Amino acid sequence: MNFVPNTDSQKERLLARIGVKAMEDLFADVPKEVRLNRSLDIRGGMSEQELVKHVKGLANQNKTVEEYTSFLGAGAYEHYIPSFVDQLLLRSEFYTAYTPYQPEISQGTLQAIYEYQTLVCEITGMDVANASMYDGASALAEAALMACDATRRNKVLVMQTVHPEYREVLKTYLPPRGVELIEIPFKDGMTDMAALEAQLREGIAGVLVQTPNFFGNIGEAEEITLAVHAQGALMVMAVNPVSLGLLKTPGECGADIVVGEGQVFGNPLNFGGPYLGFLACRDKYVRRMPGRIVGATSDKNGKKGYVLTLQAREQHIRREKATSNICSNEALCALAFTMHLSALGRTGLTELAYLNLQNAHYAAREIAKIPGMSLAFSQPFFHEFVVKTTLEPSKINESLLKDRIIGGLDLARFYPELDHHLLFCVTETKSKAEIDRLVARLGEIQ
Repeated sequence: MNFVPNTDSQKERLLARIGVKAMEDLFADVPKEVRLNRSLDIRGGMSEQELVKHVKGLANQNKTVEEYTSFLGAGAYEHYIPSFVDQLLLRSEFYTAYTPYQPEISQGTLQAIYEYQTLVCEITGMDVANASMYDGASALAEAALMACDATRRNKVLVMQTVHPEYREVLKTYLPPRGVELIEIPFKDGMTDMAALEAQLREGIAGVLVQTPNFFGNIGEAEEITLAVHAQGALMVMAVNPVSLGLLKTPGECGADIVVGEGQVFGNPLNFGGPYLGFLACRDKYVRRMPGRIVGATSDKNGKKGYVLTLQAREQHIRREKATSNICSNEALCALAFTMHLSALGRTGLTELAYLNLQNAHYAAREIAKIPGMSLAFSQPFFHEFVVKTTLEPSKINESLLKDRIIGGLDLARFYPELDHHLLFCVTETKSKAEIDRLVARLGEIQ
């Protein structure tokens, strides 16, 4: 370990202090078969000039949506971000903000978080929201644990129409906490209601639903909610916040806890992160929320101020009493979310959602006209839709890439039964000319 700047005598004192004889003893729990057992395969030192050139060369191997036209969604979406968002984030008082460990002297940071929480409540129809989660997937897992805690039950149902990677996170989170996770299959792109009713009985803590679901389809939330509440379980909805410009809020649909991915506002794709998850709920579950909540109050002089309240995380209270180990502060991403959504306003959000809807439906109609391609489902959809094709999806996408077009997601990766199916996404960033170019190329490939 040449990179460790300790002398041999310092190492000996450190090892003696913690009660081991050699550095090797610190890695006793790591199986020998997974150890590298050789030096890292990297070059020696570089000058600054060489290093900059090398890193730029590596970065240029990535292809971005500025160079390519992308019709790929599946949880990470390309939306136009107003220029002022990045300009304000570049100000040092914003981009250096981290966890306010002395919160009451960080009034600007607290107010920004408070405004973020307020916006999340407004678009979801919930009573309270927390500061921010890591991402949509971990937010859903935390919501599942909230449902178990609130109902004192240990079984959770999740629809297979929920994002497959969200379900993978659930499988990581829940079993170690003694929670049984049961997946409900889908039929025609929506939840199989007969299968849900067969599993939905006493003892179920919560039911996890995504709307629009992973296939882009909408329209089943209220029906499921009635069945869920009849069994005393909680309804947990994962939503796309852009769609809420047109659809009923989760609150109007009867949801108890609402989560989602906030990347769609103010945050670029960034090759997968950092993102931010949001989590909101009914007031009666506020004390079961993970992370932090910022509240508004008045000081002794009657002046409005902001405070951190209900910090039910392990850094602030006894570890065994903590609701979760959500520690990192996503406030910078949440600030971008707040700026973008504030600029849109109620009318702007509706117009944005309408543009996404119209673009996607235009693309779907045109693609469905191509011989050998058809829409897989007849359900209403928002800005994603599934296309069934006679050709191999991998061959289609390879051909599209040659024309600098990023095609849809090959669904066989997550759903073997959906072989020869592609999930396309069309947002407001796509012009009619770009959609027509995609359709033309798909026609030529077919």
